[in-house]
Amino acid sequence: MIISFHYNIGNQGIFHNSIMFVKKALFAVPNSKSLPIGLVARFSSATGDIGVTVNDKTGVATVKLQRAPVNSLNTGFLKNIESTLDSLEKEKARGLILTSGLPKIFTAGLDILELYNCTTESLTTFWTQLQSTWLKLHATSFPSVALINGHAPGAGCQLAMSCEYRIMLGPKYTIGLNETKMGIIAPFWFVDTMIDTLGPRQAELALTSGKLFTSSEALKVGLIDEEVGSEEEGVAKAEAFLSQYATIPGTARKLTKLMIREKTISNLVKNKDKDLKNVIDLITSAQVQKGLGLYLQSLKKK
Repeated sequence: MIISFHYNIGNQGIFHNSIMFVKKALFAVPNSKSLPIGLVARFSSATGDIGVTVNDKTGVATVKLQRAPVNSLNTGFLKNIESTLDSLEKEKARGLILTSGLPKIFTAGLDILELYNCTTESLTTFWTQLQSTWLKLHATSFPSVALINGHAPGAGCQLAMSCEYRIMLGPKYTIGLNETKMGIIAPFWFVDTMIDTLGPRQAELALTSGKLFTSSEALKVGLIDEEVGSEEEGVAKAEAFLSQYATIPGTARKLTKLMIREKTISNLVKNKDKDLKNVIDLITSAQVQKGLGLYLQSLKKK
């Protein structure tokens, strides 16, 4: 019951408000070698649509998305993801492994029920939450790994690309921004993120064709960094990647990350209102609403 609807605008310059991400970094990055006492106590749990466990030796948090049946992203789920990231920041987590607690799916994208027969008010709430959650994930103070243990189309791919390292379980799952195959276009900040990941040429080919990559194809173009044969191997690879930052000063690492990502972050910060307006105009149009209705009917027949 999910789909993504987006639009595209041109790239903009760096927006000065994004400096707030840099200021927050100075106070959010743990430099002590000791593990914060409250971290394990607060986050060794698995309730609701997000499960969180913390390695008491490394301070690395594993966040499992588990909103059945397919981790479709609605307003509440997105808010819970952002709140979890906020809490991990406050508790000085040392790293993040973002994965799925459901079989065969990382996340299938945006929840169509947030888009069909929606009001301007409800769509505004949903879309601004999506923007906010992405900004939080894209600018975490701690290093992040996406362990992609299922299909990741549309916004699922976007969440994975927002992490600093991507490990994918092969060979049967796919990943990509497939919006054009559904007659729609990805928002500019999805496009920016894919360009940052693949480079302009490969991103153009992927976006215009709506390609869903197999794990081996994704590895070849740089959409993922490693392909593994089991979740256990994926966890080990993720922990190995994160371990390299144990001896690197956190503030220096964080500020370097922000310098690299600032243009993409600033482009959305500057153009949030334009992004929202175009989404409202598109989603509430009669043509798109008709298409959503037909899509829902087709799902009921399966």
